[in-house]
Amino acid sequence: MEIRGMGRATFAAVLLMIAGSLNVIYGIAAISEANFFTDSGTHFVFSSLNTWGWIILLLGALELTGGISLLSGNTYGRIIGIVAASFGAIGSLLAVAGAYPFWSLGVFALCVIVLHGLIVYGEPAEQA
Repeated sequence: MEIRGMGRATFAAVLLMIAGSLNVIYGIAAISEANFFTDSGTHFVFSSLNTWGWIILLLGALELTGGISLLSGNTYGRIIGIVAASFGAIGSLLAVAGAYPFWSLGVFALCVIVLHGLIVYGEPAEQA
């Protein structure tokens, strides 16, 4: 039986691993108190930039393991991919009013494509 959506699942796995590596890099930058995130360094999402860095670093590690798992065809990667793409879509919609609205809309579109690919993945190609 042929499985539908293998190419989209591979695409989603690669995007998930790219997002995971970027989040690991951003997390390390935030932990080291880099001025990459804010000029003044006084407004934070959580208690400090260090806390935000650890959260992003753990999310990046989770996305990396999910992408590797998805490439091998495991269910763990599919679930992590759906959760990560959902959070990415919500986050990009919240950032539309920011400095780069078209970038946010592009990220939203990619998240929706990834969500569709992961949700459709696993269905039989021919339905009875």
